[in-house]
This record gives sequence, structure tokens and C-alpha cells, in this order.
Amino acid sequence: MYPAVVSMTQPLKEVLIRCTQKHVLMRNCSTGSIGLSTFETLAIKIPKPFVYNVELNRPEKLNAMSNTMWLEIRKCFEELSMHPECRAIVLSAAGKIFCAGIDLNDMSSMGAEIGEQDDIARRCKVLDNKIRTYQESISSLEKCHKPVIGAIHSACVGGAVDLITAADIRYCSKDAWFQVKEVDIGMAADVGTLQRLPRVVGSASLARELAFTARKMQAAEAVQCGFVTRVFDDKESLLSGAIEVAADIASKSPVAVQGTKLNMVYSADRTIQEGLDHIRFRNMAMLQSEDFMEAVMAQATKTGPPKFSKL
Repeated sequence: MYPAVVSMTQPLKEVLIRCTQKHVLMRNCSTGSIGLSTFETLAIKIPKPFVYNVELNRPEKLNAMSNTMWLEIRKCFEELSMHPECRAIVLSAAGKIFCAGIDLNDMSSMGAEIGEQDDIARRCKVLDNKIRTYQESISSLEKCHKPVIGAIHSACVGGAVDLITAADIRYCSKDAWFQVKEVDIGMAADVGTLQRLPRVVGSASLARELAFTARKMQAAEAVQCGFVTRVFDDKESLLSGAIEVAADIASKSPVAVQGTKLNMVYSADRTIQEGLDHIRFRNMAMLQSEDFMEAVMAQATKTGPPKFSKL
């Protein structure tokens, strides 16, 4: 049974149990009932114990990133980061495509807000606040304590590329394509792609080519360059595969998994020695955790997989 539903009514509990036993993906989950805020642009599902599926949910707008969605992404991932029932996250999208990028209607409203200011310093202040807000939204995936798996189908454009570069693992379907679109609308990408993409693909040349030209990168090239690590036949198999990997991660010690992510993010832009010092200081405490002893005993006695307490 899902530990997150202890406050639900008994009939709903029974439905969830049956869904779990049949490996049915739970739909239209009430976020309030699982200890999360209610979102307009995101749908939250729990397909497996301790696995949360965050779905971009503006299919009628091709999941374009409105101001509300930017704010909700940050709020959602900050809440999941602290949620004891969540151990791994799959980020996917409803509808025909993953995401068409920034909602240009919101861009026009931001232009009106800027236009209200006569002074350049005041206009710059408005833009600084807006860009910083969007940057923090994207970075919330990286800062989230729980591993995030991006499951991308069809088009992934502009701000959506910023979003998935902040994920820990990226998978896609055969029909997926990726486009750093910003130069085509007269701007430089400013919420993460230019900083993270070169590290993700391991090639400054390729990252700059994609950013300078705004050309589309198809799934075959994306897996070849390491931008994604697996390509699935279609959206259904993509989501199923991503959830299976998330479930595998969720079965491990949350102390170990979260510590691993924390150190890998910390070490990404520091020296090897700084990374070693960081994990040494952390493990001075964490190796005294019950999770370590539970895992070691399970391996030694071959009594089956250990069950770890919530964190």
C-alpha cells in the first residue's frame, strides 16, 4: 500500500492497492491528499511506491511554459525534495509533445510590465527579478534531494531544454527532438542551457553549435552525444521504462541515494579534492545510519532486499 495515502478513505485506499498490484499508472491524483500543494499546470501521479511522476499538464497549449508553470515547477520540486514519501521523480508531459518552450503570451505581458517603467534602472530591475525567478525554477530540479529522470517525447524546445538539462537522467522516445531556440527569438538562453549543456554532452563545440544555430537535434544524435542515455520506441514504453528505473532507485537507501546526488552536484564544478572532502565529511555521519547496517546485513545474509525507513 502507498504510505502516502494513510489519510484517505478506505475505498480509495483499496483502489490504490489494486492499482499497485496490477502496475497501473495512477491518474488524476489529488496533490492535497498526498501532502503537496495543488497545481494548475502540473499533474502529480504515484505509479510505484516512493516514485512520483511530475507531468507538465498544459497539453492544449503544447505545455508552453507560462509564468504560472515556472512558479509551480519550483514549488513542486522544492516540496518533493522534502517529502518523505518521495525517493525518485519522473518528469514527463501530457499531450502530443513534451514542451514548446516559453509561453510567448506571457512574454508580451512581461514586456508591458517593463514598459510601465520609464527609467532603465527600473526596467532592468524588473527583468533581473523575472530572470532570477525562472533560473531558480530550473535549478530546483538540480537542487532537489531526489533523483529526477526526464522522460521526453516529441518536441523539446527552448526553455524545455533548460529544464531537462537540470535533470539527473534523461531518456527519450524515437520521435523526440531538441532545440535551443532562443537565438531565433532574439535572445541568449538565460536559465541554464548555456551553463549545463556543455557539461552534459561533454563537447563545447556541439553545445555552441546547437545554441548558435538553433538547429534541431534528433533522438539518434541526442543518444550518440550522451545528452540522453536511452531511446524508447514510443511515449508509452518511455514512461514505463523511466518509472522502472525510478522504482529501482526508490528501492535503495534514501540516505545513500540522496547523499550520492548531493555530492555529485557539489563536485561538478569543484576540484576532485573538494569533492572528496565533501563526501568524507558527510559520510563521517551517514555511515552511522541504520541504512548502512541494514544494507550490509542484507548483502551478507542474502535475506532479500532491505526495507529502509522514510527520510
